Amino acid sequence: MKALIIGCGAVDRGDDAAGLLAAQRLRELGVDVRVHSRDGLALMESWQGWETVVLIDAVVGGRAPGSVTIWNATEAPVMEDVFRSSTHTFGVAEAVKLARALDRMPSRMWICGIEGRRFDLGSAPCAEVARAAEKLALRLAGEIW
Repeated sequence: MKALIIGCGAVDRGDDAAGLLAAQRLRELGVDVRVHSRDGLALMESWQGWETVVLIDAVVGGRAPGSVTIWNATEAPVMEDVFRSSTHTFGVAEAVKLARALDRMPSRMWICGIEGRRFDLGSAPCAEVARAAEKLALRLAGEIW
């Protein structure tokens, strides 16, 4: 199955770079992937025309750092509270909610959340998040491509 994969995050905000780390690793594996560090309106526009979309972003849901949770965003409610730590002004949860309301969702969308713990400006991602991004990239490269 061919899918659009988008790694979301901010490179200078510690664990918020989780999606970007996974995207970087996917590129190294030869997978075409996009990165997104802007607002959710631009994110929503970036998936237009795709049947299947995979979003990767950092989350805070009370699990151990590096834990990965995957949601079927076309069927299940988006757990907004886990994206509250997002440094995006209008993030993944808001983009999905708005796309649903405007009937602009792809046929299939998966959100891969990598649990973070440190989001301070200028900090590096923790080791658990970096390992999780690597494992998720390998999994996605095998399953999607």
